[in-house]
Amino acid sequence: MTDILDRTQIYIDGQWVDSDGSGRIEVVNPTTEEVVAVVAEGVASDVDRAVAAAKAAFPAWSALSGASRAAYLEKVSSLANERADELTRVVSQDMGMPAHFARAIQVGMPLKNIAAYASLAGTYDFDDQEIGNALVVREPIGVVGAITPWNYPLHQVVLKVFAALAAGCTVVLKPTEVAPLVTYALVDIVDEAGLPPGVFNLVSGYGPVVGEAIAAHPDVDMVSFTGSTRAGKRVSVVAAETVKKVALELGGKSANIILDDADLTAAVTEGVGKCFLNSGQTCTALTRMLVPADRLQEATAIAEQVARAYTVGLPDDPSSKLGPLVSGTQQTRVKAYIDKGVEEGAELVLDGRETEFTTGYFVGPTVFTNVAPEMTIAREEIFGPVLSIIGYQDEDDAVRIANDSEYGLSGGVWSADPARAEAVARRMRTGQVYINGGAFNTDAPFGGYKQSGIGREAGVFGLEEFLEIKTILR
Repeated sequence: MTDILDRTQIYIDGQWVDSDGSGRIEVVNPTTEEVVAVVAEGVASDVDRAVAAAKAAFPAWSALSGASRAAYLEKVSSLANERADELTRVVSQDMGMPAHFARAIQVGMPLKNIAAYASLAGTYDFDDQEIGNALVVREPIGVVGAITPWNYPLHQVVLKVFAALAAGCTVVLKPTEVAPLVTYALVDIVDEAGLPPGVFNLVSGYGPVVGEAIAAHPDVDMVSFTGSTRAGKRVSVVAAETVKKVALELGGKSANIILDDADLTAAVTEGVGKCFLNSGQTCTALTRMLVPADRLQEATAIAEQVARAYTVGLPDDPSSKLGPLVSGTQQTRVKAYIDKGVEEGAELVLDGRETEFTTGYFVGPTVFTNVAPEMTIAREEIFGPVLSIIGYQDEDDAVRIANDSEYGLSGGVWSADPARAEAVARRMRTGQVYINGGAFNTDAPFGGYKQSGIGREAGVFGLEEFLEIKTILR
């Protein structure tokens, strides 16, 4: 049994303080199923205190020059980089991603974004346009409530918090209660960096209590939420009562179109990787692989062979490609979707419901083929290492199937002709498309169409989400 870490205080006005509530939330290691930490189960009055602190800090923080805010964020960036190994260890334990992947993805990406927002704070032109006698200026929106998920717990915090801080806003954060420990490590860094009191505040707890209190609070000027579409709809409803701005990054069921002239082996191999990243617990996962119907059998054989090489293992094992899912609840959910796929008649060619591990929330690589577009596994977000292979008749049919979804977050296209691939990408109703395995760009805008969300994160577009536009007529 490991020692249980006590992180039962919340961070308000530059200090770790006790919650007004007495409840505690246990944090479970998904590999060992042991309780490794406890955090505070915050209450609405905690949110009131945090929002009051953020509101009080806003005038001075927003009045600082961009260069002055940049200096604070650069200090955070420097300290975070010094502690990258510690952050990797914490996040790998917290949510199960193998450490060799977590270092580059769970920690590397957010560290790049902290540095990027530190730079943008100092270089962005807030007085950027003149239209005749009008000066158009951009000003920080005010107090931002940030509500973040468990699948990329550091990255999603950084995209919201540091964009808002760079813009001149102050923040109240509710991190995930499922995998919160890396966020606490980040707040320790922020505290050491000496940000002014009240600029950044943290209240842990459950969404229906702390999250709703943030969304409903009349002194919160904007809510930025990442999570399920169901929860995002609720945030929108609650926030509407005070007519505040809402940014949402929600679910996805992304299609990967492999055109008839593509290198099938390369496309399927890379597509399996895009589906299984983070054990499939990725909102942009390319979970629907669309292949020419007359090559379905060939594509399936390649996918099965590639997927079998995705070794299920412990997060500290260098040979592991798939760690555990984040929780027992998630494991049960994913297995139920696999059951549903079988029940509805999809062909299960690789079944990950059972692994060699009797402890830990593991699900192995799973591949379905002969999946019909109307099947549940082709329409609902599973959030596990489950690939659905769908045959199509021609290019128009592929685009139709890809767009026949309530979601529109990501997608992929493979073709020997880059111009053809780009033309198809432009027809896809989705916020991001990978062409021939293009690399993820941490500075490019990220967000979705339809029920995948509202607004964009990362880079300049992410900064501008937290700005109001004012016209000064002279």
